[in-house]
Amino acid sequence: MTKRHVSLPVEAESGLQAFLEEVDERLSSDESTCEVVQDTLVDLFGDRDAYERWQEGEEVTPAERVRLQGYDPCNSTLESEYYAEKDEERYRRSKHLQWLWRQFDATPMADNVEFALRFRQMLANHLFEEAGENLRIFKGVSFSYGHNITVGDNTIIHDDVHLDDRGKLTIGSRVSISDDAHIYSHDHDVVDQTEVRNFHTVIEDDVRITYDAMIRAGTHVGENAIVGARSNVQGDVPAHHIVVGAPAKSVKIKPGYEDEAEDIGDGRLESHQDEREIPYDLPEDLDVFDEFQRDIDGPIHPHKRP
Repeated sequence: MTKRHVSLPVEAESGLQAFLEEVDERLSSDESTCEVVQDTLVDLFGDRDAYERWQEGEEVTPAERVRLQGYDPCNSTLESEYYAEKDEERYRRSKHLQWLWRQFDATPMADNVEFALRFRQMLANHLFEEAGENLRIFKGVSFSYGHNITVGDNTIIHDDVHLDDRGKLTIGSRVSISDDAHIYSHDHDVVDQTEVRNFHTVIEDDVRITYDAMIRAGTHVGENAIVGARSNVQGDVPAHHIVVGAPAKSVKIKPGYEDEAEDIGDGRLESHQDEREIPYDLPEDLDVFDEFQRDIDGPIHPHKRP
């Protein structure tokens, strides 16, 4: 084994546990999530005195006011807020929790591993659709909503991983996802990139996704498989296979699993994305925001058209 157990000093452990229990209890109550998030961030950033002075009507600079207002998630916008097909009711709460998650990562405590892992586990219990036990989620992990993510037990997600749950994302138990990996559950049309399709992406138990790999939306990665560093997975990965490359291909079966693994011949991965699409309806009165304003009827230079 290459790791060992570590623990905080007794006094630090006592303070950490009291803090976690307080925030957990408040998030489990009927109290406004906005207020819980705001109070927690004000205290984590050590800004209680300035915040109370501002609340009492004392004069603050414009910069101070922006900073103090920013602790309230109701004063923020996130990229996923623009997604027209989202479940507005579920998103309202998950946005607040996601704001706490992201802002916590900007505090010095985010680098205190024992503190940070347990804080994110507690938050995941409230934010994810399902969160298993003993999750180890490191700094800089981001997601679209959070509420469409299911994760099993004893899974580890390293720094700066992006978990896109615009569709649905299921991650099994004992999964290891290395730094900078991106796992997607939505895709864009190749002509009109404002047209989005959502999918269910599945990572089975005991999978290892290594550094900077990308998993395309609607992909199924079978149990005990390995995705090599910087691989681009466009199709389903059979159980026990090792895939590498862009696009990824199977190059080997894990030793000892030769009799259990499926033989896929030349190693090419077959896509079943269409089978995992999650349909959605848009509101009839949707106020469409088209950030590109492109003409998608043909090329920019019509004379080049065949």
